[in-house]
Amino acid sequence: MSGSVRRVEVTGPADPAVAWDRYADLGAWPTWAPQIRRVEADGPRLARGRTGTVHVVGGLRVPFVVTAVDERRLAWSWIARLGPVSLTLHHDLAATPDGTRAGLVLEGPALVVAAYGPLTRAPLTRLLRP
Repeated sequence: MSGSVRRVEVTGPADPAVAWDRYADLGAWPTWAPQIRRVEADGPRLARGRTGTVHVVGGLRVPFVVTAVDERRLAWSWIARLGPVSLTLHHDLAATPDGTRAGLVLEGPALVVAAYGPLTRAPLTRLLRP
């Protein structure tokens, strides 16, 4: 399977600081990403090197490692793995006149990126709710 890259962007009314805190607080992930049931990690907030497991719908457990966090730029990256498949996700936030733009770049196997890319819009939209 060859690699692929896809960028997804959504905008919403949340203040960038609010959206960032929803990202940074790992316990808050289920509040904006309905496919996530809970997150177990070696700490409560985003930090470079943080490892853990995302428990998703259907009982799947997805191990992850956070590879970068830049709070000043409101950006962070992580790698999630499910069996032999890994997906690298780069998140960024930016202020807009009406709230925030959330961007996500997915890098991974073409079939996974093609299938998962459209599914990211709803959680990102929830992330940016007021």
